[in-house]
Amino acid sequence: MKRRTFFAGLAATVGFSRTVFAQGVGPIPEIVLFYAGPTASAEARAKLVRDTLSAEGLLEGKNFVLSMSVASDNGQLSERAKDLVRPGVRAILAVGPVALRAARTVTAAIPIVALDLETDPVKAGFAESLSHPGGNVTGLFFDFPEFSGKLLELLQEARPGLSRIAALWDPTSGPVQIEAAGAAAAARGLQLQTLKVGDLGKLPEAFAAAEAQHAQGLIILSSPLFSAISGIAQVAEQAALHRLPGITLFPEFAKSGGLMGYGPSLDDLYPRPAVMIAKILRGEKPGDLPLERPSRYRFVVNLKAAKMLGLELSPSLVARADEVIE
Repeated sequence: MKRRTFFAGLAATVGFSRTVFAQGVGPIPEIVLFYAGPTASAEARAKLVRDTLSAEGLLEGKNFVLSMSVASDNGQLSERAKDLVRPGVRAILAVGPVALRAARTVTAAIPIVALDLETDPVKAGFAESLSHPGGNVTGLFFDFPEFSGKLLELLQEARPGLSRIAALWDPTSGPVQIEAAGAAAAARGLQLQTLKVGDLGKLPEAFAAAEAQHAQGLIILSSPLFSAISGIAQVAEQAALHRLPGITLFPEFAKSGGLMGYGPSLDDLYPRPAVMIAKILRGEKPGDLPLERPSRYRFVVNLKAAKMLGLELSPSLVARADEVIE
């Protein structure tokens, strides 16, 4: 699809307020994709949302218009959030915990559909329960604490004798993941080194610290910072440069040159919140829409990366992969 074709119908609002009106029928419901990261990544995610809404029978330009509020980093999201509360906005798709918190701070009325793989929504106070959120927040959330042990298990299987591991963590995602990773590592007798990175420009410094501490493996915790197209490629590049076998819950990591990815594909995640938005546009309340978890997981192994790292993966490990990159 040519770039100009993609943008036909996509209103990009980056800190810019506007209301779109249909001729003779009043304002068209506006959906805002609220996202921190590269614009190119936001555009790709927006296309998934638009395609899903169209598949739900909603016509762009008639039943909805999709706009983007994109911040180059998490620090700008709070300022961007002020522009979300304006006439015509019927739903906010908040990607990541920082976007969710910022959106919730400015409105308790506009429906917020979250795509947040780092937050416990009940513990954080965004929902009364998983089955009945009760407020203006619903969406797709992920139970990382339970999942971190599985990632470490796979990494230990790929790198026998593993004793020291580094965890790449974006502190803006909150403490839940790093605490879970620490507990899972301790339960497996692993020493965990935290690499705190809130800016992709700090990746070389973080990986140098991991090398200095003789880390033998890497677990990349979930964050929009690391899951963006450019971010995940930079993490994979640094892991290869420092010869660190790595794993994350995004299969795209292995496809970008990392060793392994096990979890929900990014392309599979966005349609579910989009379906929720379609229900909201038809009159359902976000507080009545049960919170959801990712339902499809993929295990991707990169044998080319394994060879470069000097690892010979067991046949049983490779056989369990949904996709093997050779």
